[in-house]
Amino acid sequence: MTLRTRQLLTNLILAAVLVIMVLWVLFPFYWAFLNSIKHPADTFENSWIPFLQFQPTLEHWRAELAIREIRRALWNSTVISIGAATLAVALGTLAAYALARFRFHRPQNGTITTWFLSQRVLPPVVVVIPFFLLMRQLRLLDSVWALVMLNATFTLPFPVIILSQMFRELPVELEEAALVDGASRFQAFYRVALPLVVPGLVATWIICMAFSWNEFLFALALTTKNAIPMPVIIAGAEHTRGVQFWFVGVRVMLTMLPPTILALLAQRYIIRGLTLGAVKG
Repeated sequence: MTLRTRQLLTNLILAAVLVIMVLWVLFPFYWAFLNSIKHPADTFENSWIPFLQFQPTLEHWRAELAIREIRRALWNSTVISIGAATLAVALGTLAAYALARFRFHRPQNGTITTWFLSQRVLPPVVVVIPFFLLMRQLRLLDSVWALVMLNATFTLPFPVIILSQMFRELPVELEEAALVDGASRFQAFYRVALPLVVPGLVATWIICMAFSWNEFLFALALTTKNAIPMPVIIAGAEHTRGVQFWFVGVRVMLTMLPPTILALLAQRYIIRGLTLGAVKG
């Protein structure tokens, strides 16, 4: 086998693997979209091509959007995810800058970083009951603010870890020059360092927003009526006659569209932010 033939075979195998992976990832989205535009009887048949194998309908979309609980859940998810992402990035940026520019001794920088990482390693189910009792004591049960604080807590490691590395990659001489010119430490941070990591801030904010948008366990445990977000609504599509797949499809699409559109609009900042500092020149 010649070298050119071997390279061609390798490229074909890689292309086949890539196609399989793409189909594996996209199939659940396609399934949800199909079921959202199918009549109930069509959902139990092997029909995959609209207009050819079945007649699509928007009846389920209109029915779901007409339900006040669905509209409220979309609003709750928006408030929770935006609020939690903003709070996590605001606090995480300050912590990341401190870890990048200052040397702590008790505890040390590595210990602090490990503590932040432990929040992602700790299974959320372990702290559901303590947080439930705490929120009941604070009278925050069935409140979006409780979920904002909890999601911000569990997404805080992302801005701390990502942004601390970005701050380390910035030349410290830039901030020292600002200090020499009379700027305070906070002014050097706010006017010099922070603008240079804006792509990282955007990327980190979208990551935190996506995790908060999809959070289910705390929302299920701490909400009953007024603060229910979309993930809990999706889980509640079971009826006495079984799972209503057409309503599940609509709810899944409604849940996926906002973060997907946001990620597509900001993909330039996401790529630049996550690769910032990866290549030194």
